[in-house]
Amino acid sequence: MFIVLKNRLPALTKRRGQLLLLGFLLGLILSLMIGALSDMPLFHNPSRHYTYSTYKAANGVKLHAMRTVPDNIVLKPIRSNVTRTEEFGINGGFFWNGDLLSIAVMNDMPIRGVPHEYGSGWTNIDYPKGTLVWDEAAGRFSVQVVEGANQLQVTDRSRYWAQGGVSMSLGAGAQWADQAKKEDMPAFGEARLRSGAVYDRMNNLWLLVSDQPCTVPEFRAAVLEVIAPGQLVDGIFLDGDGSSQMRSRQVALKGDSREVYQMLALRRK
Repeated sequence: MFIVLKNRLPALTKRRGQLLLLGFLLGLILSLMIGALSDMPLFHNPSRHYTYSTYKAANGVKLHAMRTVPDNIVLKPIRSNVTRTEEFGINGGFFWNGDLLSIAVMNDMPIRGVPHEYGSGWTNIDYPKGTLVWDEAAGRFSVQVVEGANQLQVTDRSRYWAQGGVSMSLGAGAQWADQAKKEDMPAFGEARLRSGAVYDRMNNLWLLVSDQPCTVPEFRAAVLEVIAPGQLVDGIFLDGDGSSQMRSRQVALKGDSREVYQMLALRRK
């Protein structure tokens, strides 16, 4: 019996080695599969419910686009470059010295303070401006030109979000430029980085950033040409220039590396 076992030891050792190797390979494959299903490392996994694409318009403007659904959006206060946060999304509205100059409201509460407080996200400072509103109860988007969040028309004030910017007026024809200037759109004819948020007939939300400077008309023309052609309804310009920032699994656009104070982030699920 001893001789038989002695003769089988090399085979048993070889078999054990094969099993160990197989277990290691299976563990490695499982780890890679889990990593592939995650948008970030396991300790940091923002929502996967978006698609990322790039588009090049005839005028040369390249757009980075994240398409998602409106219920997947959270308006968040930050004090960082978007690419240095743990979030996926893009920069939000305008700001100055840390104060929010654009509406940023969720369920009738500004994201950085209390209603009517300066810089909290309750008001589009100085002018009534285009504000993108998701009315969850009604299941519809709109762009409303208002100064304060209390002026927004929604079905249920406990179930909506609103992001201020400047009206893109996608269905307004040539009059769009007059409206954007009336809302004090910065650097209208200058080549700057640009960002925006638009929606289509299927209630898809498109978060958009250009990676090279362009004028406001060039950015808007590119949006109309390449983003859901014939399906776009409306949208807003967000803060631009060095504030035009995006972070996703596929790309990190940091603008000029400055801090921003608000973003449209994807929910973590």
